[in-house]
Amino acid sequence: MGVSTTIFFDLDGTLLEMNGDEFINNYMLELTKFVGDRFEPKQLVAWIWDATKAVVVSQETDKTNEQVFIERFIEISGANKEEVWPIFDAFYNEIFPTLSYLTLPSPWGKKLVEAAKEQGYRVAVTTNPLFPKNAIYARLEWIGLTAEDFEWVTIYETSHFTKPNPAYYQEVCDELGVQPEEVIMVGNNMQEDMVASKLGMKTFLVTNYLSDKGEPIYEIDQKGTFEELYEAITERTGVFAK
Repeated sequence: MGVSTTIFFDLDGTLLEMNGDEFINNYMLELTKFVGDRFEPKQLVAWIWDATKAVVVSQETDKTNEQVFIERFIEISGANKEEVWPIFDAFYNEIFPTLSYLTLPSPWGKKLVEAAKEQGYRVAVTTNPLFPKNAIYARLEWIGLTAEDFEWVTIYETSHFTKPNPAYYQEVCDELGVQPEEVIMVGNNMQEDMVASKLGMKTFLVTNYLSDKGEPIYEIDQKGTFEELYEAITERTGVFAK
């Protein structure tokens, strides 16, 4: 096993406190309201989920998640990209950043990242790259952080895979020039985050907003609350031991 040099932090339910399902439902509602009568709301949501599924199952290494999403959405909706995409972009620029009220204010996200950096770890945000850059950067700002606080943040414009595909984690390792054995994956989702163990990463499962569909079950090296995670990082215990 290599010496751990890098921490990959999940965002939703890990650094950013939220109920993921509630957030998605309310975010979709705001999006359909913004789009207005250009599309029937239920149909728009169905198209978005269909295109999202296409991204999740994609194995096309030469296409970004953004490219796969757009191609599938246009294919099934018959929409004109030049007419529709500026509306979506406007939503993510103007409305999405105002949705912080759908999450819970917490000091832990920023404290955890700062503690990790103080201990000499390289840090990256490995949030599922199903959102545009502006939406992911906005969520970082809600916890007082920016993309510049990290060496890498996964966004759908540059990522080619999603969780729980192990290739997603390998791609981030390649971007940072680290081996999986050097990485500790910190996240709250048993399936999407703990799958990193398949590549040889150490794992810490955050339990405050635990998401577990029951299977598959992956190896967990350590688990605990935000406070227990903070203590483990600062005191260098468990997977963070020197």
